[in-house]
This record gives sequence, C-alpha cells and structure tokens, in this order.
Amino acid sequence: MVEGMVKMLVVKEVHFSYGKRPILKDVSLEVGAGELVGLVGPNGAGKTTLLKLITDVLHPHKGEVQLMGEAVPRLPREEIARRVAVLPQNPQIPEAFSPLEVVIMGRTPYLHFLQWEGKRDMDIVREAMEVTDSWQFQARRMGDLSGGERQRVLIARALAQESPLLLLDEPTAHLDIGYQEATFDLIGRFLKEGRIVAALAVVHDLTQAARYCHRLIMLNDGCIVAQGTAAEVLTVDRIQEVYQASVALVRHPLDGTLAVLPASNVGRRDT
Repeated sequence: MVEGMVKMLVVKEVHFSYGKRPILKDVSLEVGAGELVGLVGPNGAGKTTLLKLITDVLHPHKGEVQLMGEAVPRLPREEIARRVAVLPQNPQIPEAFSPLEVVIMGRTPYLHFLQWEGKRDMDIVREAMEVTDSWQFQARRMGDLSGGERQRVLIARALAQESPLLLLDEPTAHLDIGYQEATFDLIGRFLKEGRIVAALAVVHDLTQAARYCHRLIMLNDGCIVAQGTAAEVLTVDRIQEVYQASVALVRHPLDGTLAVLPASNVGRRDT
C-alpha cells in the first residue's frame, strides 16, 4: 500500500483455527483507498476464511480486523454491511426468487424495520443490473438461470449495496471470457469513479490477477508468503513452491502485464 493512502481495511496479526487445525497464522495486511488487491494462493490456503473474518462471520482467535479505522467487533451488523459488500463463493439463494428480488437485498442495510424500498433504491438496483447485463432477465427465477447469469446477478447485488469496500470471492467464477473481462473492467471503472473506494478479490487465475489487480497478496498454508506488485509476487520459483506447478512467465502482447503459463504448454503447437 502506498504511504499516506487512506486505509480501508487493516488485518493485524490474525490467527484462526477450526478446532485444533490452524487455518490462518499471523496474517497482517492492508487495503488502501483506490486499490484493487488480489488475494491469491492454492486451494485450502485460507482465502475464503479470511474474507469471513473481515465481515465478522467468523471471529479471530487472536489479532484484530479494522474497517475504516474501527475494530469490526465494535460495529453493529448493519454498519458492517454499509461499509463492506461481499460477493461470496456459492451463496445459497432460494431458486424461486427473481433476480430483481435478489439484487434488492443489497439495499437492506439502508432500510428501517418494515420499510419498503423507495425510488432511489430501485434506481440503484436497476443501474447495478444494467451495468452487469442482468436486467434483461430480472423477472425470471434464479433457479432457471445459468451459472454465469446467476453470478452476474450476485455481482449486481454487491454493487447495489453501495458499500465503499468490496470483497469478492472468485468474482469471475462461472463467467465466460467476455464477462470475466467485463467484470474486472467494471470494478476498475467504479474505483476510478469513486463508486467503490477499495476492493479485495480472491482470484484463482494468476494471469487475471496480474492484469487487473494493483497489488497481490499470496497466501499458502494459512500464512502470507508474499505481497507486492505482480512482478514481485509471481516468480517462477515461488509459484513452483506454493502451487507445486511448473510455469513460465511471459508478457502479455497488448499491455505488457504478466501471463502465467503451465510449462507443459510452452512451445506446444496444435496439430
């Protein structure tokens, strides 16, 4: 994080275990205003658990999480929801709900008990669905949507929440390549426009992470093993050690960002 940047999220020396099995060990990180930070690492590294600790779904056994300068346990649930919106991995959504009803849920933190959504709320919901190209099926059933269509609805719900910090757990899961690019472009645009102040995203595709994220934080076995720019974090030796995979690093021909290729595919020609 750049010195002097406003800290939207601070995680200080956090430890967490399921029973006697340690999941996170002495994890410390910061996300500043204007940043899209990518959280990378192999399956089981503790990435999703960390997102749950940030939103107070789980509680650290040691250490502290702060949202915009305040410790999370001191904040009421509705205030946490106003400060951070979450796109979770595989959320349970009733199949009979319509996409419109699901996205309207994003406005819940701003409504009083038994209060109905107003015109402003519905305008925000419609815009979120339009920019994610999900308004076109707003009246269908969630159970009738494809995986990619459901994901676009859930992204719209997170955007409709209008929280300054956005947490995304594999935001491009189930999306085809066009919508993957559009999703990251949309997050980048909202950051530039100030509609999102900062974002932390779990990203499995290292090439995507290098292309779209300002910084990367790599987790392995519950510990942060590297953080910094893509060039600093994504080295051949580190990827080999953390992912147990042989790779080659090349530069993208259009923008010069890093691309991570399986070494077995390097130099292979289709026949």
